[in-house]
Amino acid sequence: MPTLADLSTPCSPNWCPGCGDFAIWAALKNAMVRQGWDNTNSVLVAGIGCHGHIINFIKLTSFEGLHGRAIPVATGIKLANHRLNVFVSTGDGDCLAEGGNHFVHACRRNHDLTILIHDNAIYGLTTGQTSPTSPHGFHSKSTPAGNIDEPISPVTLAIASGATFVARGYASDIPKLTELIIQANDHQGLSVVDILQPCVTFNKDYTHEFFQKNTYYLGNNYDRTNREAAFKKSLEWDAQKIALGIFYESNKPSYESQLPQLAEKPLIENPLARIEMNDLFKHFS
Repeated sequence: MPTLADLSTPCSPNWCPGCGDFAIWAALKNAMVRQGWDNTNSVLVAGIGCHGHIINFIKLTSFEGLHGRAIPVATGIKLANHRLNVFVSTGDGDCLAEGGNHFVHACRRNHDLTILIHDNAIYGLTTGQTSPTSPHGFHSKSTPAGNIDEPISPVTLAIASGATFVARGYASDIPKLTELIIQANDHQGLSVVDILQPCVTFNKDYTHEFFQKNTYYLGNNYDRTNREAAFKKSLEWDAQKIALGIFYESNKPSYESQLPQLAEKPLIENPLARIEMNDLFKHFS
């Protein structure tokens, strides 16, 4: 079982003081220690953005893909060795703008991945442009007169696209976020955790104070198996009415579990046969 010390790297986090990424980093490490996720059984794939720096601060086999391409890279890793826990660290821009098509199709295929969306409603790494989750009217470097676009709800999109585990957390509630990450990874199928976090430098609307005042946790009487109710709940975004917790969960076969090529063993355990191509080239030359 790994310890927090085992997960340390020589690199010190370089996020802005107060950034929600610190809390997400802490919650993921806590979950790793509790569940025994390490280099023998887990992989972390990141996209491009402030969130992507997390791979430098956790001693875990990791890969940073091109902008918006974290999910297809993670999909390939899972198909090659479906016994691995495969985590995707992605941002609201990386996942829903450049990578929006990959997100939708991963949800509908129900790949057995755990997608952690670092959602600060801004492009932080490129110093403060609007992202797909920026609210209507939001003033930024790219929208000085106010954002005319309507924001995407990652939770709503995930439910509509077919994800079988959809949750929302608040970064700085580290104990509850730790539990959400564990529950998401325990689920067999596509898991999405939309993590609300402040960008203390470029987003002065969605602050720690805002999230602490306006969020609440879904209660025990909430039926997470009711997709219609989950969809309706995901559309709430009013003062003191932003829900946190597990919105939707259903038990359906994952993409990997339906592939006959993976029924007996992972692809990586199949021998690589040498194929002679000369005759084929001659045939078409």
